[in-house]
Amino acid sequence: MKQSSLYETEPVELRAQEWFLNSVVEVETTAPPQEVMEKLLEIERGMGRIRTTPKGPRIIDMDILLYGSKIMRSPSLEIPHPRMTDRRFVLIPLAEIAPDAVHPTLKKTIAELLAGTADSSKVRLWQR
Repeated sequence: MKQSSLYETEPVELRAQEWFLNSVVEVETTAPPQEVMEKLLEIERGMGRIRTTPKGPRIIDMDILLYGSKIMRSPSLEIPHPRMTDRRFVLIPLAEIAPDAVHPTLKKTIAELLAGTADSSKVRLWQR
């Protein structure tokens, strides 16, 4: 398992809210992606997440960014995550732990995607 540092990140879409803490974790599993996503949602609910305002304040938000080289499109889950390449708050911690991982549809490394993203939002190491 690999885990990135924690990053303090400004809100991107709904800007009138507090900054977020973000990190990325790499795990190995034999569970299918949908089962992993269901477990992540169960953890979110257990921590008190209630989905009210899209992109709004939340206690926790967990996503699957990549699942090896798998490509999946369903109403409840898209892999790779459809907006990950547009978000520095995703790409910076992901590049910290997996800069050479290749996006399965774009065929670019995470480091290349980070270098080319148009997102200019602020992302900084969290100082405890």
